[in-house]
Amino acid sequence: MEPITTHNTFVIDHHYPYPPATLFAAFSEPARKRRWFADRDGQHAEQFELDFRVGGIERVLYRMGPETPFPGVAISTVATYQDIVPNQRVVFAQTMTLGDRHITSALVTFEFLPNAAGTDLICTHQGAFYEGSDGPKMREGGWRRLLDLLEKSLAG
Repeated sequence: MEPITTHNTFVIDHHYPYPPATLFAAFSEPARKRRWFADRDGQHAEQFELDFRVGGIERVLYRMGPETPFPGVAISTVATYQDIVPNQRVVFAQTMTLGDRHITSALVTFEFLPNAAGTDLICTHQGAFYEGSDGPKMREGGWRRLLDLLEKSLAG
């Protein structure tokens, strides 16, 4: 019998010409995080909550666009912060739901590593992808897009 859950880990290393404190603020301040994480790609979140503390919850809900395979279907993420070290690390456990179906559970770690030219942001995503999910390749592509949007939000 084949497993019905796909497990995957990917790591993304993205360099930013800003100090760790600038990047950390983009994760920890609700208005800044909403700009690059929730209101993106022409979509605006119907719900965005950020309680940025260990044990705090982040909720994002939006609807799939007309150009997607699931127009109008709700997609949501709920994350619980597991560890926060200011300007160094953020760790959260996250579940993604499409409609009324859980499609992924993940542990996501962001590390903010200073260097002479700014910060290396290391994202480690350890996920369980359930049947009917978007799969690891699409999820990695989504995080890469988000990290590019983070860079644009910092520049603008």
